[in-house]
Amino acid sequence: MPSFKSVLLAGTIAMLPLGVPAMAMLQEPHAVEVTIAPAEAAVPEVSIPNPDETVTEDLDSKAYAERQKAKMQKEMDEAIAMVEKMFDTSDLPPIEPARLALAQKTTAALIPSGGLERMMDNIYGKMFKTIMGEMGGDSDLMISIKTGVESEKIAALDDATKGKIADILDPHRQEREDQINKVIKPLISEVLGDMEPPMREGMAKAYARKFSAAQLGDLNSFLATPTGTAYAHDWMAMQADPEVMLSVIKAVPPLINKFIDRGPQIEKDMKDLPAEKAFTDLSDAELSKLAKLMKVDVKTLKDHRDEWKTTTTDDAAMADDAVAVDAVAADDYAVDAAADAVDADAAAADAAEAAADAAVAVDDPAYDRSNWSAADVKRVEDLETASENASLAAQQAADEAIANARKKKK
Repeated sequence: MPSFKSVLLAGTIAMLPLGVPAMAMLQEPHAVEVTIAPAEAAVPEVSIPNPDETVTEDLDSKAYAERQKAKMQKEMDEAIAMVEKMFDTSDLPPIEPARLALAQKTTAALIPSGGLERMMDNIYGKMFKTIMGEMGGDSDLMISIKTGVESEKIAALDDATKGKIADILDPHRQEREDQINKVIKPLISEVLGDMEPPMREGMAKAYARKFSAAQLGDLNSFLATPTGTAYAHDWMAMQADPEVMLSVIKAVPPLINKFIDRGPQIEKDMKDLPAEKAFTDLSDAELSKLAKLMKVDVKTLKDHRDEWKTTTTDDAAMADDAVAVDAVAADDYAVDAAADAVDADAAAADAAEAAADAAVAVDDPAYDRSNWSAADVKRVEDLETASENASLAAQQAADEAIANARKKKK
């Protein structure tokens, strides 16, 4: 059964296409840790960030709710301030009242009452219910979490069996999920209704700046026609039409592939850029100029620069030590590999000597391999091949080890 927090999260995610600044809403409160007490306990504990005490507080209390609202408001204010900084409109000229009135008529038609909700219905019926289904009691994930059985085994079951399992784990799950839908859907509708007036006002200002009075008049004339009225009624909902959203999603992989294909060229272009200037590279004269601009003591900047230089030097020394250790290890590896190669060569020499002895004793018919059994011939030839391969492999390993050691020492 999804928690109330997961329900709110699902609702928030479903509203993201509308441009809701949900960043602050999704951030975890970083100052309060909530510990839910066992079922038999009446009051959960809330750890307030005080090193000397832990305060026990009712999570349903008005004080707790107000404090959480205040924290959430602070985070939302910070997010809004960042957006205002990105989209600063303070330097825009005033709008002619007559043109603004025309634009307000335009946006009133384009965002009729309930327009956002109709758009949301397309998303709600798909995204919200899908998210709720994944968090619900009959999903593979939740059954696996509750029972400890691997999700692959759960996935192999049919839907009817999963439903029976979920009913055993939570006999009233369907009633509870239906109740959540009854609570959340009206809440979303109410929120969307609250969003419509400011959205109309913002669009009216944008339209008034973008279009002339004559153009706005033409738009309003069109929107007053039967075709224009039908278009204004559904244009927002069509932005979240399943076919539109599916087409957009399917267009993403080719976009990503373009970046991947052009990755080497992008990397090359980035390498051609001048290296970023480090603070430690600034001269005393540059620091003096910087101090005047920042209205700080130049000594503060110099001390900070010198501190960075010291840290960089220490890091470089540690890196050199690490390289030296690696080089020594590489040398040891090279010596060992060379010794292995010598041993392999010795083995090959022994094999050659044995072959020479065989040549000397060619008069003995027992040395003639044509008189050997097929099994004996195969066994001897396999051993000879293995010896040759071992010698070659050992020599190659030694060459590589020596090359690596030379690179590291360089």
